[in-house]
Amino acid sequence: MTTTRTSLDHPTTSTRRAGARTLLLGLAVALLSASMFGTAGAVGKSLLLEGWTPGAAVTARVALGALVLAAPAAMAMRGRWHLLRRPITWIHTGLFGLVAVAGCQLFYFLAVERLSVGVALMLEYLGPILVVGWLWARHGQRPRPLTIGGVVLAIAGLLLVLDVLGDVQLSAVGVMWGLLAAVGLAAFFVVGADDASGLPPTAFAAMGMTIGAVALTLAGVLGVVPMGMSTQDVLLAGVDAPWWVPVLWLGLVAAAGAYLSGIVAARMLGAKVSSFVGLAEVMFAVLFAWLLLAEMPAPVQLLGGVLIVAGVAAIKADERESGLPVATYEVEPLPDVADEPSPSR
Repeated sequence: MTTTRTSLDHPTTSTRRAGARTLLLGLAVALLSASMFGTAGAVGKSLLLEGWTPGAAVTARVALGALVLAAPAAMAMRGRWHLLRRPITWIHTGLFGLVAVAGCQLFYFLAVERLSVGVALMLEYLGPILVVGWLWARHGQRPRPLTIGGVVLAIAGLLLVLDVLGDVQLSAVGVMWGLLAAVGLAAFFVVGADDASGLPPTAFAAMGMTIGAVALTLAGVLGVVPMGMSTQDVLLAGVDAPWWVPVLWLGLVAAAGAYLSGIVAARMLGAKVSSFVGLAEVMFAVLFAWLLLAEMPAPVQLLGGVLIVAGVAAIKADERESGLPVATYEVEPLPDVADEPSPSR
């Protein structure tokens, strides 16, 4: 008897073409997101060079980004407002806002104040290595050979970035801030990948950024984090620009735009592919620092950055289904509204 094959057995040509278009569009959006994130260091440093403190620059970026995301977050929370009554929601968003948003960005800007943008970001991207150690210590997930190889590559890259055997002079304090930024990035991975709160990704991002902005503002009022601003023009790509241009860029592009495009890319590509493409942020950061600030790491440091990225890529390639958390919180699955209890009126 002849068996008729249906379209369920083999994808149609139109289906394959649609999948290819989705992949290509997703890759383009992911690269756009990485490029947006990559502008933060160079644009932020233009403010630091004119008298802004890292605390003030980070607070402006986070607060403006949270404001821009407020409306999309409110729309995403329709039918889900009852999730705000769960303690786990505030625990996760609180940790994310304080450590992964406020802490990570503040430490990164403090590092950028003393180091080149490229070197600071290379140090920050040691965060995934810390995640490996956390999962081993906390959950007993012993790293496999490929992960161990990735760690070795990343450590070798760190030694080259620091140029321990060369003549490049680095600020020890700047290196410390860069490594603390790596801790914040590790928290970004661990906390952001946990979808126990059930919040839609846009709402999770907006709440985390709001908490981070409030914490930074309070720290500034109490004098814990110095807050200094200047209305002097800044120099970007050899051109004088008003101070509010980089501030708007940080909030609209490097915060809100970068996070939102990251959400779209993650939904189109999936967690692993989108996180791989996200590694391009390091290269974009070096490129923008060169274009906007005429700042370029030494060749040996660039080689170190390549090794760090290669090490992180090896670790991500070795992820198990239940292993390392996904690198971005944007890919958290949305809760099924039909299965959720209706909020009380």
